[in-house]
Amino acid sequence: MESREMALLAIQALEDKKGEDIKIIDISKVSVIADYFIIAGGNNRNQVQALADNVDETCGRAGAKLRQMEGYESAKWILMDYNDIIVHIFSKEDRLFYDLERIWSDGTFIQKEDL
Repeated sequence: MESREMALLAIQALEDKKGEDIKIIDISKVSVIADYFIIAGGNNRNQVQALADNVDETCGRAGAKLRQMEGYESAKWILMDYNDIIVHIFSKEDRLFYDLERIWSDGTFIQKEDL
């Protein structure tokens, strides 16, 4: 599965569980770690975990292999590494604190429709 398709699946899974302020950053020209970062927020611990569960289930059904997941227990910042895409799911406070959008501003912010 190509990274674009995988990104679309992950975004749909986040939208299905009401993920907030979903951002897509194409980092393929500025980093070798992945093609896309997908960043989303949740309102509380349960929602953040539900978002991660839905991404895992949706992408897994499509054959994507989750290489690594970190932060699930605390549910403040869950990182899901699918090689070509990396999904970051944040609590509101941690998203503001870590501000990945600023850190990765060398990447290209894109809309779902442009994937």
